[in-house]
Amino acid sequence: MKFSLFNIKYLLICFLFYCKIIYGQKNVDSITKDSVDIWIKKSKKTTLQLNTRSGFLDKAYKKLNTLDNSRYKTKTLSSIAYRYYSLKDTITFKKINAETLQLAIKLKDTFTIADSHWSYAYFYNNNEKYRKAYYHYDLAYNGFKQLNDQYKSARMIHAMGFIKSRYKDYTGSEILIFKAIKIFKNLKKPKWLYRSYNSLGLLQLDIKEYDKAISYFKKAKYYRKKIVGKKPYYSINNNIAMALTKKGEYDKAMVFFNKELSKKLTRKQQGIVLNNRAHCMLYQNDTTNLKNDLYKALYIRDSLNDKTGIVSTKLYISDYYKHIQDSVNALKFSKQANELAYKIKNGDFYLRSLNQLANLDIQNSKKYLDRYIEFNDSLINTERKTQNKFTRIEFETDEYIEETKRLNEQQIWIIAISIAGVLILSLLYFLRVQKVKNEKLSLETEQQKANEEVYILTLQQQAKLEEEKIKERNRISEELHDGILGKLFGTRFGLGFLPIKGDDDLLEKHQSYLNELQEIEKEIRDVSHKLSDNFDSSNINFITIIKQLLKDKSEQGNFEHQFTFDNTISWSQINEVTKANIYRIVQEALQNILKHAKAKNVILGFSKNNQNLVLNLKDDGTGFDTKKAKKGIGLKNIKSRVEKLKGTVEFSSEIKKGTSLLIKIPYILSNE
Repeated sequence: MKFSLFNIKYLLICFLFYCKIIYGQKNVDSITKDSVDIWIKKSKKTTLQLNTRSGFLDKAYKKLNTLDNSRYKTKTLSSIAYRYYSLKDTITFKKINAETLQLAIKLKDTFTIADSHWSYAYFYNNNEKYRKAYYHYDLAYNGFKQLNDQYKSARMIHAMGFIKSRYKDYTGSEILIFKAIKIFKNLKKPKWLYRSYNSLGLLQLDIKEYDKAISYFKKAKYYRKKIVGKKPYYSINNNIAMALTKKGEYDKAMVFFNKELSKKLTRKQQGIVLNNRAHCMLYQNDTTNLKNDLYKALYIRDSLNDKTGIVSTKLYISDYYKHIQDSVNALKFSKQANELAYKIKNGDFYLRSLNQLANLDIQNSKKYLDRYIEFNDSLINTERKTQNKFTRIEFETDEYIEETKRLNEQQIWIIAISIAGVLILSLLYFLRVQKVKNEKLSLETEQQKANEEVYILTLQQQAKLEEEKIKERNRISEELHDGILGKLFGTRFGLGFLPIKGDDDLLEKHQSYLNELQEIEKEIRDVSHKLSDNFDSSNINFITIIKQLLKDKSEQGNFEHQFTFDNTISWSQINEVTKANIYRIVQEALQNILKHAKAKNVILGFSKNNQNLVLNLKDDGTGFDTKKAKKGIGLKNIKSRVEKLKGTVEFSSEIKKGTSLLIKIPYILSNE
């Protein structure tokens, strides 16, 4: 016996020690998370130096690795990886993002898996590795789609549409962008509708549908006006002007180019517009400031190391020199554009430069044309292969999702069958527990009814005592009025007719005694009338009980109290059950004030409003937020009692401004 008791004590100590460790660990984890969040926040401050911001991220990453694997860890790792990329530390970004993806797959954290693929896609897209970017965008899309995150799904669709346009899959690109637009419209996202319609306009430019392009650009401008806050800028006027230039409407195009240049543009945007306006001017044969604009655009693009832009400008400069019949400079800039386009692997500009060289260099024209045909065929094949690869990526991803879904369903069935027995046993256990709870609740209900009956009997007993008191007062009043007052009057009357002789002082004293006896009669008559005054004893009885309750609670809670009541309330007409519940409601409310409110003043009032009895209880205590606070057992009991009386209850409270309780109960007559 001693041995078993020792074992129980030992197990209890171990359990308590384990709970302490777990509780302590939770506190440590909470502190660690706070530190990580603070360091990540500090790394976003653009006013700090780059190495300082990177240092904060290093601290956050090291601290995060001290935590156990969790969804918080995967989500925060993903955030840290993206912050490294924003600081242009691509090596650390790729390392941490790979770690994030691996952990997210292990924890089956679908959101972070999708988010990690998004980060990869963003990285490859910015580095113009579009095939890899498309692969990760597609995986991210399927993850967000699985989570029913429509906004992020649409973002992925839009990005994939952009990449398809890069490989001249205009139909596929258009389908995806229209799909994204439908979602953005449902979600009311004007910013992304602006971007999507701009993308559609650029697509139409590429396939020479200039009127459609202008229509989409105008829709983009419409949605830009609807954006609240900081508005993104995609040179819509420049794009419209480009479409007008392609249509041959050069004067209209110049209006939009000049309108664009009148705005506050970034250097990159300024270089684009100057370059395109110069091209339009060349079509107009307006060479006034053409050379200056082209060289200014070239300078800007060179300073930004915008190699694609440099190729474009050099091609236009070559066209300019050809126009003024300076074949030497025309050939020079065309060759420079050709070499740079080949170096940066820009197929469109490389083809344009080859075509330009074939027209400028007559001696080598055949060589350039042969290279043009060969490269164009090669480019078309590459684009077709890439388009097919995009289709295959989508197909393989769908197959992977279907297989994963099938395996998950199979796993769910295995788990379901495994735990079925446990669930049945648990159900039986909970039914047993519920039965015990119901029995306990039944006993509590009976106890409550018994308490109400006891209180009703107490009220009735006090009413009888009060009635006896009134009878006794009436008897005393009758004795005073009919007995003592009559005898006193007879005595005074007899003394008044006595033949008293004497001097004036004696006669005056005699008269004064008679007058005093008359005043005594009056006083006795007044007392007799007051004793026999008709009043409602039941009113005094119930109000007295409430007053005593309020007084007792105020002494316990050390608060001042004020009690008001409408004298026209006939408590004798209100049945005892209602009065018992009203008493319990006041008692419960005052108990809540004692426990939680720390009030200095409490006001209780009873009044009548039409056919309702109104109870109003106010305190100036700490109060609480009615939206956040959980309703305790006290408030539930009050609500339950009011509902039983078919009344209504309203709680209103503000922090540091106190609480107010307003209850309306229909008059319930004792005869009903």
